[in-house]
Amino acid sequence: MWPSRFHFVNASVIAVTVLIICAGLTAGLNNGLASTPPMGYNTWNAFHDEINETLIYHAADELVETGLAAAGYDYLVIDADGWANFQRNGSGPIEANSTRFPNGIKAVADYVHAKGLKLGIYSDSGTLTCAKYTASLGYEAIDAAQFAAWEVDLLKYDNCFSRTVRSRYEAMSDALNATGRPILFSMCEWGVSSPWEYGNQVGNTWRTTQDISLAISATWDSVMNNLEGTKGLARFGGPGGWNDADMLEVGWPGGALLSDVEQRAHFALWAILKSPLIFGNDLRNMTRQTLNILKSPEVVAINQDPLGIPGDLVWKQGPQEVYAAPLVDGSRAVVLFNRHQHLDPNFPSQNMTVFWRSIGIPPNVTVWAFLFSSSRP
Repeated sequence: MWPSRFHFVNASVIAVTVLIICAGLTAGLNNGLASTPPMGYNTWNAFHDEINETLIYHAADELVETGLAAAGYDYLVIDADGWANFQRNGSGPIEANSTRFPNGIKAVADYVHAKGLKLGIYSDSGTLTCAKYTASLGYEAIDAAQFAAWEVDLLKYDNCFSRTVRSRYEAMSDALNATGRPILFSMCEWGVSSPWEYGNQVGNTWRTTQDISLAISATWDSVMNNLEGTKGLARFGGPGGWNDADMLEVGWPGGALLSDVEQRAHFALWAILKSPLIFGNDLRNMTRQTLNILKSPEVVAINQDPLGIPGDLVWKQGPQEVYAAPLVDGSRAVVLFNRHQHLDPNFPSQNMTVFWRSIGIPPNVTVWAFLFSSSRP
């Protein structure tokens, strides 16, 4: 039993402590998918538009061989305009680039499925994709049918060269459902139309913010920007439909711009917010620290808890913040977070005192706590 307050001493610039404290759901799009936030790998950060089927085969192999697939990361998303041809063949469906994918997307899907994984693919709701390849506006039905014929499991749908956002996402949502194949619909319109207000009627995930890495890679400021854009939206998420704070930057670009402790903070916060855990590093060059962060069973379990109630900010004092989420067994997950400006040499270590009543927890409760570390063997 712990007393009615918790006193936390932070010896580093960021501290992330996760507590499990024993003490109406939002319905999503009714396609039977995303009962918990999707987990997986996205190719964009590591390869951008330079994608091909060999890289996808190798990514599938790496997900299995590293144990990431067994940890829950089962979506492999081709997030690149360059998988497709620049233009359509007349009024026909979108087609794969035969140089980059000589065996076609169906063969790739078969390989991915044989590994026990699911395949995701990319298109756009506008007249062109962001890199000015052919997009799906006006071709929603035939493109959705093509994706279903290829046995694709997820569609990431971007928002370049688009104006009327909601109606365009609704059109593709209807087209996907009409195929009869369950295809997870990942809406990526960067939060411009407040998609959380209608997203659970249209998609399975909806981006709440701009891209986390608009330049080459994410910085701590961009991670915090996406956190700010997602907190306060917990009531809109739940089984079937989730707020998406964008990709995890864990392991990319090798810690050059995000320190190890910043990556751990990033991961713990995305987990308790119930954002999709989709990472985008180079699978061929992952460190042991990266794998330990991504595979942390306690943190992943919080994100995948079947109750499906997203966590949110419940207490704040200066740079000190507390995020909490209820869990299916009646306990509560809590993240104690000490913000950090890594360019500020005068940022002090912090003593953190949190009263249970400040976060809605009665005194004299049983607490299990661990300091989230990436140094496990």
